[in-house]
Parts: sequence; structure tokens; C-alpha cells
Amino acid sequence: MIAAPFHAGERAMQALGGSREQMEVAGPRVIRDHMPEQHRAFFSLLPFLVVGSLDASLQPWASVLAAPAGFMHSPDPTHLRVDALPQAGDPLAGQLAQGAPLGLLGIQPHTRRRNRMNGTVESLDGAGFMVEVQQSFGNCPRYIQAREPVLAASGGTTPPVQWLDKLDLAAHRLIGSADTLFIATAYPNEVAGGDEADASSHGVDVSHRGGRPGFVRIDGDNVLTVPDFNGNRFFNTLGNLAAHPRAGLLFVDFDSGELLHLAVTAEIVWDGPEVAAFEGAERLMRFNVTHALRRPAALPLRWGDAQLSPHLAGTGQWNTGMRALADGR
Repeated sequence: MIAAPFHAGERAMQALGGSREQMEVAGPRVIRDHMPEQHRAFFSLLPFLVVGSLDASLQPWASVLAAPAGFMHSPDPTHLRVDALPQAGDPLAGQLAQGAPLGLLGIQPHTRRRNRMNGTVESLDGAGFMVEVQQSFGNCPRYIQAREPVLAASGGTTPPVQWLDKLDLAAHRLIGSADTLFIATAYPNEVAGGDEADASSHGVDVSHRGGRPGFVRIDGDNVLTVPDFNGNRFFNTLGNLAAHPRAGLLFVDFDSGELLHLAVTAEIVWDGPEVAAFEGAERLMRFNVTHALRRPAALPLRWGDAQLSPHLAGTGQWNTGMRALADGR
């Protein structure tokens, strides 16, 4: 157990969201400083791992590593070994160093299971790296679209990465049709200011968001708006954004393996007509894109058609009226 698993930003968001008293009791019970046996076994089953990292300018990035299942194993409850390294051009490649904070998300979409682990790189070698556990906890299965990944045959030379000054038409198409995104956020030591009461919550976190296809609205060239639905009430992501309003978004083309990494600044919209107009939204997250990186065919996984989460039945879709509200904000 971790006696005080939530930092000041998370506690403030819990208070706004009405879950602070509940989390005072539940948090220390479900957020651990080690991985239970079930989580240790789960990571070993996965052919991919979502990783959140933090660059020298304190910008979070979301990335993904992929290899045949078994490329991860836990030698003991406080460590996870990952036998994979990022490709050239992956934002993670520049951040992966001994002592670096990482957020890890193990997710098995076809069973709708996911576990999160935040920690630091304990060691690094030519084959992979070892992460020491800081926080380990499970997540509910809501909003995960059921699709099963299959490793694809190597296509030879990977196309070069592309830095974008702004979101182009191809990026709009990928984002506009997405039913899933991954988001990395952070509570860096530099932001915490050495507050020892928050010491167990420093670092990086990476999470999943899902919705009906098109749940991410594109406003202009570089602004995205995403509904935030009812979840586990921990407010890890929003708490990080309240303290450090920068995030890394990752969109995956499940047909081609293309990855689109976005560096964004974030704003949380708690109420108002836009929130009220989107069925199921408890608030909105608005992201201003500052950097974009496209990596064609970077992910050697392919998925079949998705079975949308049944929990999406109570959620809405963007429409012209909501766009008009946004234009008048």
C-alpha cells in the first residue's frame, strides 16, 4: 500500500469531481508500490506496451513498443523487464536513460483488460530496460474497443519520420476517424517543487481514452476537443494536467501501423453548454497541438474490425450545433 498515492493536482481534481472522500479510502488500497501476481503475469501475455516519457523541456510523449508476446517479464513484484527498444525517430528514444521516469500501460483490447504501472528506469542495455515500480494499479474496462493485434511480417525499410508544422489532411483523417487515443501526462519533480508529501506521485503516467469513431473533434488546424466520460474517479490524467498542463497524445492507424505523436498544451473545460450538449461527457479536454510527428508503418501490428465498447451506448457525438458553440467560446 501507498499511504498517500495522490498528489496535489489529483486531490484538487477529485474535490472538483466529487470523489475526494472516496479516494481517501480507496486510493491507498488499490494503488500499490509493487505489482500483484496477476499484473506480473498479464504483462508477459502482451505483444505491445504503451509508454509515456518526459523530454528535457518537460514535454510528455506517448509511444508504443511491440514484439512477440513474452518480451516483458517481471522477475519480482517491484520490477518489470522490457526486452525491446524504441526505433530511431520515436520520441521515447531520446528519453530512455537510467533514472528516467516512465508511465507504462499494459492493455489487451480484445479482452478489455488494462493495468498501469509508473516507475523509473533502473537499468538499460542493448536489448531492453528494467523499470522499478513506483505505482501499480488496474483500470476499468470501459471505453476499450475490442480488437486483437497480430504481428505483421516485416515490410523492409521503414519510411522516414515526418515532423509537421500543423496537422495536415492525413492527420485530420486519422484523428477524425479515431475511436481510441493514448495520452501521456506528468507531474515532474520540477513542478512538484520538492514537496515530500507528493514524493510517491512524481513521474509520468500514460492512459487510454476511447469513444465512438470521431469522438475527437478538430477545431481549425491545431486544436482538438475530447469528451471526458465517467471513469475510475482517480483523476490521474486530469490531476497531472491541472499541475502541468502539457500532454503527449498518440493516435494509431490500426490498418497500416502508422503512428501520429502529438505534443499538446491542455485545458480542462468543467462545465458550460459544450459539455452539456455532449451526451455522457462530464467535462471536456481541449488540446492545442504544438508539435506533431508522423511515423509511417512504425508499428508492426495489425488489427481486424473493432467491436465498440457497450459503454459507449450512453455517449453522444459531435454535431454542427456543438461546433457553433465552440466557435463562440
